Amino acid sequence: MKRFAKLSFAKLTGGVAAMAMVAAFVLPTAAQADDQDVIDYRQHIMKTMDEQTAAVGKIMSYAIPDDNFASHLEAIALAAQTSLSSFKEEVQGGESLPAVWENWADFEERMNKFSDGITAAAKLAREEGKDAALNAAFAALSCKQCHDDYRKK
Repeated sequence: MKRFAKLSFAKLTGGVAAMAMVAAFVLPTAAQADDQDVIDYRQHIMKTMDEQTAAVGKIMSYAIPDDNFASHLEAIALAAQTSLSSFKEEVQGGESLPAVWENWADFEERMNKFSDGITAAAKLAREEGKDAALNAAFAALSCKQCHDDYRKK
């Protein structure tokens, strides 16, 4: 029985040592994967806003009917409300410049202003229609100002 216990303990300690070696090599890779996941998530949110903004642009230029104008603005508003939290963890990369985190207070203020503006435009579009919300939507969708300072060209 003692021999079995010694054998099991030896296997166990050898297994622990092997796992420690694997962890030493895998954990840095896992951290990088987590960083890439954060970047990917941010990019998905921003792409959602970009795609919805393109649809709004088509509606605003009368290229397509305005049936879904409020819905597109609501989709942008929802993405805008979640976008700021996707930047809270300082993971540089993707199209974001380091200035996002270096000037966090300004970035946060701009993102909140954008979110509030597009949410108000979406509400106005839903309650009063496209024509009533056009100016508010146009004013809220001034993305270039932020992109100039916080996004790679």
